[in-house]
Amino acid sequence: MHSRSRLLGGEPRPVPAYNSCGLGLMPKDALADEAEKLLERGFRAMKLRLGYPTLAEDLAAVHAVKARMPAGTALMVDYNQALDVDEALKRGRALDREGLAWLEEPIRHDDYAGAALIARELTVPVQIGENFSLLAGMQSALNAKACDLVMPDLERIGGVSGWQQAATFAAKRKIKMSSHLYPETSAHLLAVTPTAHFLEYVDWADKILQEPLQIVDGCAVIPDRPGHGMVWDDTAVERHRV
Repeated sequence: MHSRSRLLGGEPRPVPAYNSCGLGLMPKDALADEAEKLLERGFRAMKLRLGYPTLAEDLAAVHAVKARMPAGTALMVDYNQALDVDEALKRGRALDREGLAWLEEPIRHDDYAGAALIARELTVPVQIGENFSLLAGMQSALNAKACDLVMPDLERIGGVSGWQQAATFAAKRKIKMSSHLYPETSAHLLAVTPTAHFLEYVDWADKILQEPLQIVDGCAVIPDRPGHGMVWDDTAVERHRV
């Protein structure tokens, strides 16, 4: 039997990954300490949640994290739909000067007209996509020019087949495509995605796997084992069973 990436016509290969396991809304000193920890496993990119009450607090959080980042580390920021369009423009213009990898979901996820305005006005790339419902949702967003980057969710986009359709569409539009969650499976899919960008890494499955997904030199290493490559730790599974 072959790994999923081989079955889809590709090869298991290292996939650039960012650490999405922390950096929530917290005091800036705690953010700085956590940023250092998130890079310990070999990551060269990480994501920071923003949406503090004021722009000044958002900028302070960015600066606190950047102060602990080695040169060449990529920083993504995610507003989780916290802003309206006017506030997103105000904060986005200030963040344009910070050299960010992307600005994620600044406004309501389905306001494609508002997102298109933001994408036109800002220099920082606008990232959306975790809430796309099947390929049609992604097509609507890209037809509206609502973003510069996309990051479909494996479940919401329609599983493996839906992902493949989305990857083909992104390639036609020359849009870089990242993943949302499900890193152990999404890594295989990104390995066969023509415009693959970043894998979103979370460690949620680590406690019940014999061998968690490995990160080497900033990339997820896809195991060359049958299927998705995950091997359950049966003892741990039983321990965590509800």
